[in-house]
Amino acid sequence: MEILQPAHWPRPKGYANGVATRGRQIFLSGMVGWNVEGKFTSPDFVGQVRQTLKNIVEVLAEANARPEHIVRMTWYVLDKHEYTAAYKEVGRVYREILGSHYPAMTAVQVAALIEDQARVEIEVTAVVPE
Repeated sequence: MEILQPAHWPRPKGYANGVATRGRQIFLSGMVGWNVEGKFTSPDFVGQVRQTLKNIVEVLAEANARPEHIVRMTWYVLDKHEYTAAYKEVGRVYREILGSHYPAMTAVQVAALIEDQARVEIEVTAVVPE
């Protein structure tokens, strides 16, 4: 995987500006913070991020992929202020579950998510090298 970072740009924190790669592509649907029974065990943002990232790792494993194969993430959040206020905690949880791998990322505030209890939904694209 090649990180695309113009030398004269400031280095991003917690994500990459771009990624170039080759291999088997894996596309995950939007994941939310519910458990294997489809129940939310945490009403708070960071708790849901934790479970969502665990769910992502579990689905990736079905394709023999790991967190370091993630090339793109899109985060859909209900409240951008809730998201930005939790940066530090989210970063800690992210590193705990996904490690120090930072793919291209986008975060978007949305009016609602399909699952009423969800505070965050994350889509992932991963590429396993050939």
